[in-house]
Amino acid sequence: MSLDLLAYAAFFLTMALTYAVMCLGLNLQWGQTGLFNVGIAAFVAIGAYVSALLTTPPTPDRFGGFDLPILIGWLGGAAAAGLAAWLVGALTIRLRSDYLAIATFGVAVCVQLCVLNLQSLTGGAFGIGFIPRPFSPLAGNALAFGLANLALMAGLVAVLYLALEHLARSPWGRVLRAIREDETAAQALGKRPIRFRLQAFTIGGAIMGLAGAAQGHFIGFIAPDNYLPVLTFQVWAMLIVGGSGNNRGAILGAILVWGLWALSAAAVSAFVPPEQQARAAALQIVAIGVGLCAILLLRPRGILGERSALGPRGKHGRRPGRRPDDRAP
Repeated sequence: MSLDLLAYAAFFLTMALTYAVMCLGLNLQWGQTGLFNVGIAAFVAIGAYVSALLTTPPTPDRFGGFDLPILIGWLGGAAAAGLAAWLVGALTIRLRSDYLAIATFGVAVCVQLCVLNLQSLTGGAFGIGFIPRPFSPLAGNALAFGLANLALMAGLVAVLYLALEHLARSPWGRVLRAIREDETAAQALGKRPIRFRLQAFTIGGAIMGLAGAAQGHFIGFIAPDNYLPVLTFQVWAMLIVGGSGNNRGAILGAILVWGLWALSAAAVSAFVPPEQQARAAALQIVAIGVGLCAILLLRPRGILGERSALGPRGKHGRRPGRRPDDRAP
């Protein structure tokens, strides 16, 4: 295996892990709390653009360019996306799932139009380039550069996974699942569903913003076309394939669906004439749609479905739904 192929594999996995971070944020919102967020692209874009504005060198043709460290950019992008999620959630979190989906989709469209038209801030259709990349001194060695970025992203995913697993097992996480299953019952027990839903929506949005910031720095360039509604479709497909409600499933689904997306793009480039490739790019969405249908037919809960909080045999060692005096047939 050539070094170039290994370097590409490292870059591929790095990009897949940025999508895994987005899936972890969506899993907190939907898998744990039942919030139907169709505005993923908005929070990813906010994180990416804020981080780019904070870390790029000063330029005369647009606002920003503060030349701050990459870590500050990532934290700023996550904070900005979290603040945006809090503002959106404060206005829409009381809506039921279908209306919340419509509202968040509208927010995503508004954000995409803003980054397209606010040229003095975002660069407009030309985007923002020369975004500093982590470990740039290693850029002369493609393999070392790719492996260093992969290690950084893998560490970030591991930290987020452990933190979210801890939250899921905490009393706060149990309240989220109770609200998801029966909001009225949770409210009758003295919980405040609106407050918990808003907290989950805000944290999930911040995680998506962090993913957008990281992805922008790994690529080195961002543009409005990177944050079209198809991004939301991709992340939802990743979570459904991996298994909603399971953080490991979210990571696995991101890697598998991103692999299918990359392979279908390579197949289009290899077998479709150049003049037809722009139209044939829609085959990528078709490939993901077919794969999604297959998963839903074979494993409706995803490859790694949600695990019971009480284990496979319940709290007292019995199978769920069976009384102590039940006898096997």
